[in-house]
Amino acid sequence: MNRKPFLIVIAAPSGTGKTTLCRQIIKRDKKIKYSVSCTTRPKRKNERNGRDYFFYDKKEFEKMIKEGKLLEYENVYGYYYGTPKKRVENFLKKGYDVIMDLDIKGALNLKRSIPGTVTIFLLPPSLKELKRRLKRRGDDEKSLEERLKYAKKEIKKAEKFDYIVINDKLEKTVKEILCIIKAERLRKDRFYER
Repeated sequence: MNRKPFLIVIAAPSGTGKTTLCRQIIKRDKKIKYSVSCTTRPKRKNERNGRDYFFYDKKEFEKMIKEGKLLEYENVYGYYYGTPKKRVENFLKKGYDVIMDLDIKGALNLKRSIPGTVTIFLLPPSLKELKRRLKRRGDDEKSLEERLKYAKKEIKKAEKFDYIVINDKLEKTVKEILCIIKAERLRKDRFYER
């Protein structure tokens, strides 16, 4: 019996810690690869192309949309974000599970279009803590207020996800997500005979 690899999507309001969590997960489980998203938003200091995101201009991104090179994409805060299809398909073919951090809409779209996708909604411990994290990240006051307002709307969609995890302590959250992945690997519908 062989196991079918699957997608694991971590979604959360901006600033909740999705990317940090994904990096911790792939460090601890060598059977998981991280899908780097692509975007049209400007690069932040300390970000590297290909590690944090693949950065494109709007024209290049729209060309990728037309050519069907994305599994999903959304326009968030005026910028495109998407998941490169070929990279994910290559990881799955090699037998890796693939983890990605997406916005709420992108996660739900992917869940509808790719059966077996596991969706995890990451909640901040509180809105006060989320605001603190966004400030520490360097968001300006206008952007910060916009993101908090949007976060309140996004949190209402948590019920549409397979799992809900509160990201209060990183180590605890990583362990909980690894437990979810381990359980999902044992589902009977993930196995097939060669």
